Amino acid sequence: MSAIIGLRDGVSAAVPYSPAKEKAATRGVYHSRSPPMRRRHLLSGARVKLLLAACIAFATLLIAGRIGSIMGWNPSPSSSVSSPSGGGYTVLINTWKRNSLLKQAVAHYAYCSGTDAIHVVWSERDPPSESLKAYLRKIVVSKSQSAYKPNFRFDLNEEDNLNNRFKPIKDLRTDAIFSVDDDVIVHCSTLDFAFTVWQSASDTMVGFVPRMHWLDKEKDGVAYYRNGGWWSVWWMGTYSMVVSKAAFFHRKYLDLYTYQMPSSIHDYVTRERNCEDIAMSLLVANATSAPPIWVKGKIHEIGASGISSLNSHSKTRNKCLNDFVSLYGTMPLISTNVKAVDSRHEWFW
Repeated sequence: MSAIIGLRDGVSAAVPYSPAKEKAATRGVYHSRSPPMRRRHLLSGARVKLLLAACIAFATLLIAGRIGSIMGWNPSPSSSVSSPSGGGYTVLINTWKRNSLLKQAVAHYAYCSGTDAIHVVWSERDPPSESLKAYLRKIVVSKSQSAYKPNFRFDLNEEDNLNNRFKPIKDLRTDAIFSVDDDVIVHCSTLDFAFTVWQSASDTMVGFVPRMHWLDKEKDGVAYYRNGGWWSVWWMGTYSMVVSKAAFFHRKYLDLYTYQMPSSIHDYVTRERNCEDIAMSLLVANATSAPPIWVKGKIHEIGASGISSLNSHSKTRNKCLNDFVSLYGTMPLISTNVKAVDSRHEWFW
């Protein structure tokens, strides 16, 4: 054990002083530990108690946070999400003859604090009724949880065309577009987390529904690719697209899709009534030379029908992918295995 150094009156600081030696010299016997050693043990015990108290406090806060999450409580979203001046996002809902689903979707996204505006892409021959418009406007006002009420508008199109969902929008106040189908519901806290992920990489697509592609075969110098769904992503652990049924992207891609993407792709989407999401994924990948970002989060599909339920859907998607690649002259999609996870709601990360 190292010596305890002390000072006595009239003794040089270079000379070590030992209370034990002094007692032995004056009393002839050493009775007990020196007071400095006893204080050292007391101080050590205090440190242990302090450390234990800190561990207990940390555990209490952790358990309280988990219980709060289980009970449905979540901290208030950051101001960068909730404040229109801090950004926010425009929810772009694509719908077609499913007014009951549209009402549910509008009511839900009006409730989300990051929603700056809600635009409904309407592509039916008859315009929405005045009663429907009045009902949805009332819902937006009543469901919004902030003093600032989201702007609500129908974007009317005379032609039933899937390209309509990516037409440029005038008077947008946000750079972020959240493209979503009328039968898809994303929890507000999950949506706000995805928005913060998009803010860190605003040139790419950030979404909840991953898809992948892979080279199936090559013959005479021509590559043939396959388009894989969710089970392919789960099995392979990689993805190269996040489809626009639930995804964030920058509003500049609305202009690029409409005015700079090859018109032959527009015609293809119009003719096949499918694959506009693949076209958008290829467009963004070609512009950025980067993969999209898949955000882990639960989404709820409240509808039971759609073109993806058709038996020929997979074959059609494979053909779309290869035809688009031939029009581009290259495969712009980039595969990745990165997934964004909100660690506040995960036990291990």
